[in-house]
Amino acid sequence: MKRKQTRRMLKKAFQTAGADKIIGTYLISFFVLAIPIWLIEPGINSYADSLWFCFASATSIGYGDITAGTLIGRIITVFLSLYSIAVIAIVTAVITSFFTDIARLRASDSAREFIDELEHLPELSKEELAELSQRVKDFQKKSR
Repeated sequence: MKRKQTRRMLKKAFQTAGADKIIGTYLISFFVLAIPIWLIEPGINSYADSLWFCFASATSIGYGDITAGTLIGRIITVFLSLYSIAVIAIVTAVITSFFTDIARLRASDSAREFIDELEHLPELSKEELAELSQRVKDFQKKSR
């Protein structure tokens, strides 16, 4: 499968699952929540520091170089952390489902080709019959 086609299909999978909207909302929330953290927390002196703090919290890295000290800052941090975990789980599920669907499609296509060859068995050459026989043997080895 070509990369461009794979990207297009993956984008469609995100759209179908509604994950594109979830990610978009998450990104907006991330940047918006950095503002009150910056304004409320005494140890955070710039918006860039606030974004760094949000990133460290969202990825559950929590370096500890910047910490939330106020109750509101901690509540926002907990919300952002839980929201991040949920978004990561959704993205992982969509990608896993996408690759599972691709594997099913490939298996289905292989089965269709195999059935088509079996339907035209009398028309196959000796080389094609030998190849088909080898594919059956390989399939039996994998099934065990």
